[in-house]
Amino acid sequence: MYLYLKLNRYNTMDRKNFLKNTLTAAAALTTGSITSSVAKEKESNAPEQVGFNHLPTVTTKTMNTVLHRADTRGHANHGWLDTNHSFSFAHYYDPSRMNFGVLRVLNDDRVDGGMGFGRHPHDNMEIISIPLSGDLEHKDSMGTTAVIKQNDVQIMSAGTGIYHSEYNKNADKKVNFLQIWVFPKKENIEPRYEQKTFRPEDRINKLQEVVSATKGGDGVWINQDAWFHLGTLKKDFKTDYTIKQKGNGVYVFVIDGEVTLNGQQLNKRDGFGVWNTDTISIAAGNDAEVLLIEVPMD
Repeated sequence: MYLYLKLNRYNTMDRKNFLKNTLTAAAALTTGSITSSVAKEKESNAPEQVGFNHLPTVTTKTMNTVLHRADTRGHANHGWLDTNHSFSFAHYYDPSRMNFGVLRVLNDDRVDGGMGFGRHPHDNMEIISIPLSGDLEHKDSMGTTAVIKQNDVQIMSAGTGIYHSEYNKNADKKVNFLQIWVFPKKENIEPRYEQKTFRPEDRINKLQEVVSATKGGDGVWINQDAWFHLGTLKKDFKTDYTIKQKGNGVYVFVIDGEVTLNGQQLNKRDGFGVWNTDTISIAAGNDAEVLLIEVPMD
């Protein structure tokens, strides 16, 4: 949820115009030519601008799996923010790592005490935040003020457009959270916000649904045919995950520990995408925490 320049939506322009606009935005970031209305909250702690608006989906060669080792992620340390990007983001660009289906961003952010992302805009993106430690304070143009903590999941449907800010609630410790962007199923909906607290004991050797495509489901609702599950898996535990919708794939992010997914060994902060399959086998090599993100691949 970085401080972004407002660009035209990816689906309303051709690639040539997109690249032109992106270069213009990059020049604005370099020269500092951005309107003063973008960052008014906590001005004394306002961080430097470190990101761009969302990039378009890029079609890449079809395969059944993709492996992203933790040490191959994009990395940036801005002092107040230490972040790793599983997909191309801000100044990290890799044309083979633009997205996984409609999953556009998976950032692993650590923010210093009292610091954060100043007031900035988004539109037509489903934005999910999952705190791993610490507390994150949220404010938005809908009038929402909230704090999300470990075991909470937050979703914001940017829809027709929204401004928001995110700050570390505490001055004496870092907050570590996963920032995830998913392209929406339906564009230009009314912006909305939701958060929910989940019982950690309900995901021990289980896959706990925390984001749901169904309104009124167990997880927070997402404007997309997507489901997220968290699991706290004990050593030697085995299970299978069945794809909920034909044509979907699953991107597994290992928060901690070691698991084997369809025969592929994964370690802490590795990511592994699987598609063109109906089920996925999961085995914990030792105690592990995992996040499964099922999304449409088209």
